[in-house]
Amino acid sequence: MSLNQCNFIGRVGRPPEIRYTPSGDAVANFSMACSESWKDKTGQKQEKTEWVNVVAWRRLAEIIGQYVGKGDLIFISGKMQTRQWEDKDGGKRSTTEIVAGEMKMLGTKNGDGVSRNTPQGNSDMGDVPF
Repeated sequence: MSLNQCNFIGRVGRPPEIRYTPSGDAVANFSMACSESWKDKTGQKQEKTEWVNVVAWRRLAEIIGQYVGKGDLIFISGKMQTRQWEDKDGGKRSTTEIVAGEMKMLGTKNGDGVSRNTPQGNSDMGDVPF
């Protein structure tokens, strides 16, 4: 038995890029910063940030494109995948990303809990499966 599930809470690092496949499916790509902090042995605060690449498909991609912006605090649940391709110079490239299956908005950059374009200021989109 195996399980490929990842959960992240973090801030969106750049506005989501929305594009459409030839068949019309929406695709959203963005990165999010997931930070942790702790005190070291001397009592000094330490912080580390991991950048996570996220891709969402279809309706979830459209929702992300409409409601999510740079700096927003969100929850993403999905599966990890690694893709490989050749660049224009023939070099081998790869990337690891999270394929989002669920998204929940937790707040905006200014912390007011209200996101752009959200009806009646309700930033809680609930569980949005794809």
